[in-house]
Amino acid sequence: MSDACKTCGQSEGCNEESCSAAPEVKHNIKNIIAVMSGKGGVGKSSVTGLLAVALRDKGFKVGIMDADITGPSIPRLFGLKSGQLKTGSRGILPAKTKSEIEVISLNLLLPNEDEPVIWRGPVIMGVINQFWTEVEWGDLDYLLVDLPPGTGDVPITVLQTLPLNGVIIVTTPQSLVSMIVKKAIKMAGKMNVPVIGIIDNYAYIECPECKEKINLFGNNNTEEMAGKMGIPILGQLPLDPKLVEFCDQGQIDEYFLQKGSGIKEVISNVADAVRQ
Repeated sequence: MSDACKTCGQSEGCNEESCSAAPEVKHNIKNIIAVMSGKGGVGKSSVTGLLAVALRDKGFKVGIMDADITGPSIPRLFGLKSGQLKTGSRGILPAKTKSEIEVISLNLLLPNEDEPVIWRGPVIMGVINQFWTEVEWGDLDYLLVDLPPGTGDVPITVLQTLPLNGVIIVTTPQSLVSMIVKKAIKMAGKMNVPVIGIIDNYAYIECPECKEKINLFGNNNTEEMAGKMGIPILGQLPLDPKLVEFCDQGQIDEYFLQKGSGIKEVISNVADAVRQ
């Protein structure tokens, strides 16, 4: 029995092969990459948004599935509002950002973006399945899946049911975070999903006057952890107050395109690594 059947009210005694309710995937996506972390608050969604813009800037067709059902933030980063979704001939049409990135998120379906989602695991997993089977993604070069933190129901569902090319792990340079991130790396390994690499976020802050790099969390533990796990570090991103400002204004794509952004260079290199 598939995960789709587990959330169907008519699954008892059903022959899955002949079931009229069985979903049919109607899109052609070349690469699917999940962005995950064992811990929340590490900037996973902003990394997902920046990577999507970087790939789009290189000429690829890109989509984002916001799989963080109870804490969706992708629409806010791109300035997308509820009510922008439309229905096509074969399912829901994703919303499009100013840079033509396709986005599906529960916050685009809620009447208010601050409306809480108080659902149990089976219902949430059903929504993830619908985001995959009932959305007209069409032809995409890359679909990025922004996962919630941890190793719970949603990451399990995505890693088991979507044909992932790999996962990118987002972390910050703290011993506590490194310990929890190891759980996510080991989870991917147990599910035979390759880890493309690690992005070390909030690695430092740059002094606006002297350009000195200041390590906010002291000694960086990410390199040691990555070395022991045998996972490459794709890049180290600074904490940039300008990025926070642009994200709050729903202009993450404009932030990436501005000149003089150190983050742009790093994320562009990550996009190149993803393509290899």
